Amino acid sequence: MDTVTRPRILVVGAGFAGVECVRRLERKLSPDDARITLVTPISYQLYLPLLPQVASGVLTPQSVAVSLRRSAKYRTRIIPGGAIGVDLKAKVCVVRSITGRIVNEPYDYIVLTPGSVTRTFDIPGLTEHAFGMKTLAEAAYIRDHVIAQLDLADASEDPAERASRLRFVVVGGGYAGTETAACLQRLTHAAVERYPRLDPGLIKWHLIDIAPKLMPELGEKLGRSAQEILVRRGIEISLGVSVAKAGPTEVTFTDGRAVPTRTLIWTAGVVASPLIATLGAETVRGRLAVTADMCLPGADGVFALGDAAAVPDHAKGVEGAVCPPTAQHAIRQGKQVADNVIATLTGRPLRPYHHKDLGLVVDLGGTDAVSRPLGVELRGLPAQVAARGYHWSALRTNVAKTRVMTNWLLNSIAGDDFVRTGFQARRPAKLQDFEYTDVYLTPEQVRAHVEETGLPAR
Repeated sequence: MDTVTRPRILVVGAGFAGVECVRRLERKLSPDDARITLVTPISYQLYLPLLPQVASGVLTPQSVAVSLRRSAKYRTRIIPGGAIGVDLKAKVCVVRSITGRIVNEPYDYIVLTPGSVTRTFDIPGLTEHAFGMKTLAEAAYIRDHVIAQLDLADASEDPAERASRLRFVVVGGGYAGTETAACLQRLTHAAVERYPRLDPGLIKWHLIDIAPKLMPELGEKLGRSAQEILVRRGIEISLGVSVAKAGPTEVTFTDGRAVPTRTLIWTAGVVASPLIATLGAETVRGRLAVTADMCLPGADGVFALGDAAAVPDHAKGVEGAVCPPTAQHAIRQGKQVADNVIATLTGRPLRPYHHKDLGLVVDLGGTDAVSRPLGVELRGLPAQVAARGYHWSALRTNVAKTRVMTNWLLNSIAGDDFVRTGFQARRPAKLQDFEYTDVYLTPEQVRAHVEETGLPAR
């Protein structure tokens, strides 16, 4: 096939779904069959479920960031930037490079896996004063910030300042929030032993959520077990409560309580990437409505999956059910979409996505965990083995597996040195500074931009 006329396959996003799709396309297509391009602002795949362990120092940032260029056989072209709009009619993806330059990237087939962003609400002061836990930079920054609060509290002679620096609030009773609170509480509990001037009793962690139960997906018994573990550690849990307003030194809850704190970590869920809104297509609770074979109805050569797509979950047997935004679904959807793209190229029928959920694992640090693999409820050390075993096996490369296992062993033997890397020397960076949700175009802006700039030569 003439290389000039090779089909152009554009994959947007380097999360679980996007990377699995690219890797399978590379294995099954020769360089002459198609030209594969990946749009991503970062040249690594982030293993998101382990971010709380990065924030707490159990794992190093590099161990959960799997390089996309490590394989010597890697041949996909990477565009370092983020997609900010898609013109389905012109078959053009508008990309904002990491330098801020706006470019048009034409495609014949596009696989949309832009993932999700932190869900926020119109709460006064939230985006200006809260931290997120969605990116590697945020996890590393939060670790620096938490240790800095201990340093500053130890150096302060003001009891009010000391108390506010030693109070920490985590919003979100799902997996991310629960694991973040659990892991960081262990960090401060261990670190305070190195600060003889600090009263350990002053360190207080609050976990709040508007839902009536903690991690309801786990079921009544396991959710209650997780809550008991956190309470036993001294974490105050408030359910049916959220944030009314946030300030630099105080957070007010919706029940009227005002908590002095310099640390507000917001993990109250995610929403589909704003890129989805630029398509002007039908959505289901913000996620792109697709068919069971992950095609966008009425759009030629468009596939969508992962957190940003409402993929029908036929395995549940419930009408209208869609797959939850979890890694196990994204990985399998990525492989299935790659096969469906190839089937489209070769004129074969597409296969619908079908996967039965394997269960859930929640790592609370140390030997504390609750897990439900294949429907079997586990607690304590067996649950911890299941949780870490699942995460370890899901890592894509042997190098990543070795790094993570080494980190776990070293931390269990030697503990933490509680070193700050220097992020606090910069200006404060909060929720609004990491996810760049204000750069996306409207459907009208996308169309106007494409018409104004024209298309590059094929």
